[in-house]
Amino acid sequence: MGFAQLVIGPAGSGKSTYCSSLYQHCETMRRTIHIVNLDPAAESFDYPVAMDIRELVSLDDVMEELGLGPNGGLMYCMEHLEENLDDWLTDELDNYLDDDYLVFDCPGQIELFSHVPMLRNFVDHLKRKNFNVCAVYLLDSQFITDVTKFISGCMASLSAMVQLELPHVNILSKMDLVTNKRDIEDYLNPEPRFLLSELNQRMAPQFGKLNKALIELVDEYSMVSFLPLDLRKESRYSLTLPRSLFL
Repeated sequence: MGFAQLVIGPAGSGKSTYCSSLYQHCETMRRTIHIVNLDPAAESFDYPVAMDIRELVSLDDVMEELGLGPNGGLMYCMEHLEENLDDWLTDELDNYLDDDYLVFDCPGQIELFSHVPMLRNFVDHLKRKNFNVCAVYLLDSQFITDVTKFISGCMASLSAMVQLELPHVNILSKMDLVTNKRDIEDYLNPEPRFLLSELNQRMAPQFGKLNKALIELVDEYSMVSFLPLDLRKESRYSLTLPRSLFL
């Protein structure tokens, strides 16, 4: 059985930086991983690319030939990948052994892992090829500056969890850029009453019932929680992550 990690999250959340740091960490630990680029718009990498979607389809070529914009062009590229799962991807996967570990650096278009089925079909294909798959969702810690943004991030992460149905870890990236760590700590293990009070203060009164339902969803089901990741610290990988992430 092979192992695969899908690195997902909004554009600019630090997915490629995470992949690069993970590669360096594993190299230091004398463990081998293979980083796969699934972003047809990517231009440069800080890690060796084991597989590259641009060998199949490039965003620049699609935009030039079909006259599509960046977002439409990227969706076309991912649809093209989906159509070639049994050809290009299967041929590439055949180059790896049963115990190899692949990390997929995914594009940042949020619809790919929230409601469009392309990435889910990609995951299903990996499972059919006997890969044990997990997901790492990155969210820029600088985005979590108030309760409304925190709830928004939770809902986006939850949408990806429901869509992909994978073992799932949520990470607050770029912690080294946060000037006041206490602002973030309030949202790592938040008190429901604190969240509801803050949300009610920022929202109009007619949203009271909705606010209560959102907080109960986050709290009672314990579906969404975030782990901080500071790449400057030597202990940055000593997080309590699911064992499937580092098998």
